Amino acid sequence: MAYSIVFTGKGGTGKTTLAGITVRYLKERTGKTVLAVDADSNSCLNEALGVKVHATIGGLREESLAAIRSSGPRPGGMTTEQLFDYQVQQSIIESPGFDLIVMGRPEGPGCYCAANNIIRKYTDKLSESYPYVVIDNEAGMEHLSRRNSTNVNLMFIVSDATAKGIKTARRINDLARELDLKVDRCVLIINRAEGEAAEALKAAAEAEGLVVDGIIPNDQAIFTIDLNGRPVFDIPSDAPSLKVMYGILDGQGVA
Repeated sequence: MAYSIVFTGKGGTGKTTLAGITVRYLKERTGKTVLAVDADSNSCLNEALGVKVHATIGGLREESLAAIRSSGPRPGGMTTEQLFDYQVQQSIIESPGFDLIVMGRPEGPGCYCAANNIIRKYTDKLSESYPYVVIDNEAGMEHLSRRNSTNVNLMFIVSDATAKGIKTARRINDLARELDLKVDRCVLIINRAEGEAAEALKAAAEAEGLVVDGIIPNDQAIFTIDLNGRPVFDIPSDAPSLKVMYGILDGQGVA
């Protein structure tokens, strides 16, 4: 079974960028192919990794439902389940050093349950073939309440440099405990924080019972790649944010 790393936190904290940096780290440090999972309906991990999406789990489910309703012939006489399995395998985006699957939009307005269940099933199934899985979860705590983040080796809760971000991180941490999720280690990363503000936020987080694993500074290199729509692989190797995140992953003994 793969070593699984999950990123969660409120929207706008930079968790997708950090998830992408983690894929880059594992690609560089291990030389093995990583399974990246974009479990956010507002899919953007592909942009952080610099690849195009040709199919999503949500879209494939819509196609399967349409096929059931039409009662038309299926390729090779496959059952609906066999066809869907085949389509999911075909939807995997392959790139040197990593493969990516994307949840995408769900089947109906405001309803994410089926798409979430499907991506959890296939993440578990596919992870048997990969040494590492990196999951970028949707913002907030919905994925936890739906138990989408079970059997996790390392959960990074990402907060921005605000008191609100720290409070959201505490609620996520508390919910993970209340649901008795199988998370080996859950730690906090405070993103885009520096100086006295960083120390104050760290103290506030520790007062909330959170384990602060690292503080990532504001970084012009990250701003530049985001502004120009470039992937995390274009971040200079000496960029402060990259060096700090690599140090965090080294400290966790990930690779």
